[in-house]
Amino acid sequence: MSRNVAQLFVDTLVDAGVSRVWGLPGDSLNAFGEAMRRDGRLEWIHVRHEEVAAFAAGADAAVTGGLAVAVGSCGPGNLHFINGLYDAHRNRTPVLAIASHIPLEQIGSGYFQETHPQDLFRECSVYSELVSDASQLPWVLETAMRAAVENDDVAVVVVPGDVFYADAPDRRPSAPIRRSRPVVVPSEDELRRAAELLDGADRVTILAGAGAAGAHDEVVALAERLQAPVVHALRGKEHLEHDNPYDVGMTGLIGFASGYRAMLRADALLVLGSDFPYRQFYPEDARIIQVDLRGERLGRRTPIDLGLVGDVGPTATALARHLRARTDGDHLEDSLRHYRRTRKELDALADDDGKAPIHPQYLTRLVSDRAKDDAVFTADVGSPTVWAARYLRMTRDRRLLGSFNHGSMANALPQALGAQAEDRDRQVISLSGDGGLAMLMGDLITAVQNHLPVKVVVYDNASLNFVELEMKAAGLPTYATSLENPDFAAVARAMGMTGIRVEDPADLPDAVDRLLAADGPALLDVVCAREELALPPAIEAAQAKGFALWALRTVMSGRGDELLDLADTNLWRRLTSRGGAIPAR
Repeated sequence: MSRNVAQLFVDTLVDAGVSRVWGLPGDSLNAFGEAMRRDGRLEWIHVRHEEVAAFAAGADAAVTGGLAVAVGSCGPGNLHFINGLYDAHRNRTPVLAIASHIPLEQIGSGYFQETHPQDLFRECSVYSELVSDASQLPWVLETAMRAAVENDDVAVVVVPGDVFYADAPDRRPSAPIRRSRPVVVPSEDELRRAAELLDGADRVTILAGAGAAGAHDEVVALAERLQAPVVHALRGKEHLEHDNPYDVGMTGLIGFASGYRAMLRADALLVLGSDFPYRQFYPEDARIIQVDLRGERLGRRTPIDLGLVGDVGPTATALARHLRARTDGDHLEDSLRHYRRTRKELDALADDDGKAPIHPQYLTRLVSDRAKDDAVFTADVGSPTVWAARYLRMTRDRRLLGSFNHGSMANALPQALGAQAEDRDRQVISLSGDGGLAMLMGDLITAVQNHLPVKVVVYDNASLNFVELEMKAAGLPTYATSLENPDFAAVARAMGMTGIRVEDPADLPDAVDRLLAADGPALLDVVCAREELALPPAIEAAQAKGFALWALRTVMSGRGDELLDLADTNLWRRLTSRGGAIPAR
C-alpha cells in the first residue's frame, strides 16, 4: 500500500530510534501530525513556544546521545527555532529540525507567512535543504539525519505543507541511521613529538573540556603519569571534576583562582578536547599541545606548538605509552595546595549566615547536597551558571547542561524539559534566573501538560544580575536591569505545579527537601541577595578601575545605597569567612 511523504518521515524517524518530537502544530504540519496520530509510535511533546522545542531537543540529544527532533510550522512558527538551534549547533548535539513551509506553488510570491528557512537556518546547521518534490525523498531526509548524527550538529529539512500529502517514492529500505563509532588516534610519529615536548617540560598542566566526555579514567591516568594538575573548562566539569585527585578547578571568567594559576605557572599546557574561547586565560610563554577530534579547532584560540587530531580517551592512552613516568610532583602539589585553599574560601562563602536575603552560594550548595547522585542539572546563563560552576558537586552519573557556548538567556527550563522526557523517574533540576524564567515562563505549563516532573529553582534577585556585574566592571552605573517580579511560586501553583517561596534562610533546607520530594513538576522561588559579587579568578587593572568608577558614578547619581548593599552582602561575610572580626556597624 502506498504511503505519503508524512508517513515516510514517521517511518524513517522511528527506524532511526527516535521516540518523540518537540513542537507546536500548525496547518502546514497537519499531514505530519495526522501521520503521527494514526501511526502511534512517536510521542508529540506539545510545547508553548518553538524556541523551547529547539532547546529541549538539544538537551534531549545531549542526555540520550541520539538524534532528537523539533518540528515547527511555516514562517513565524519555525523561525522561533533559531535561538535553540544555534545553541544545539554550538553545543554539538544532533538535532533534526523539520521546518514546514508555505504551499509549493506560492514560494517566491510574497505569500502569507513566506520566509526562506533553508537559507535562514544555514548558519546554525551542518545541513539545510528544501524539499520541493517528493522524489527528493527519502534521500534528503536520510542525508540530513546522517549529517546530524555523524557531525553532532543540527540538520534542517524544509517541507512545504502540500508536499507532506504527496505520495512517497517507492524505494527499498536503507540501513537504519545510527552514529558510527570510529576511533581516531594520532600517528606514532605525532605521539612521539608530543611526548618529547611534554618530557622536556618541568611543569605540565592539563586543560580538558567537553571533548573529554567518556574519557575520565584515561585523562586521570595521563595526569598521574605527567604529575599534572587538571584544569577543566565549564563544559568539562561534568566529565572530569568527579573522582579526580588531580582536579584543581575551573579557569575562565567564572572559574577558580587555582585553575587560572595552574595554567599560568605551567611551562607546557596539554589541551584535551577543549575549545575554551578566552585567550587572556592561556599562558603566554608555555609550549602548548592541543588534542581535538576536529582538526579545524586546533590553534584557533591560542598559538600552539603541536596539534593532534584524535579522540581524547584513546589518544591519552596512546600518548602515555610514550611518556616517561615523572617523580617530581612539585608543580602538582603546589597546585593542589592552592586549590584546597581556594575551595575552602569558596565553601566558606556558601555557609548560612542567618541573614536575609539568602546567598545564592548557600542555595546552590544545599541543592547539590540534597540532589540524587544521578541528577541532571540545567543552569541559566548569568549568575546561575556561576554558582553551578562553583558549587554543584559532580558525580560519575550527574549531568550539567547549559547554554555555555551560545550564552542565551532562558535556556534552563527548556533544557530541563528535554532532559526529563527521556526518563520521567530521573531527577532533573533547573537552576533558573528570574529574568531567564520570565522570558519563557509559559512553558511551565509544558511540564504540567506533559507530566514532566522537573524541579525549578528560581534565583529571585529582582535583577539581570550578571549584566549588572558587567556594568560595574566597566565603570557604569547599573541601568535598565531591575526586574519587578511576581511571586513565582504563586504563578507555578496557578499553572498546576507545586509552588514554594522562601525569603528566610532558616526555611531554606526544608523547602529544598519539599521541592525535591514533590510528586510532579515543582518550583522553588528563593529571594536571593542582589549584590552578591561573582568575581573572576584574575582581576585585570581595567576591571578594578571600572569598579572604582562605578562606585563614584553611583554615589554621584544619588544611588549610594547600592554601595552599602554591596558591602553588607559581601564585605562582612568575607571577613568572617576568613576568621576576621566584623567591624562596628
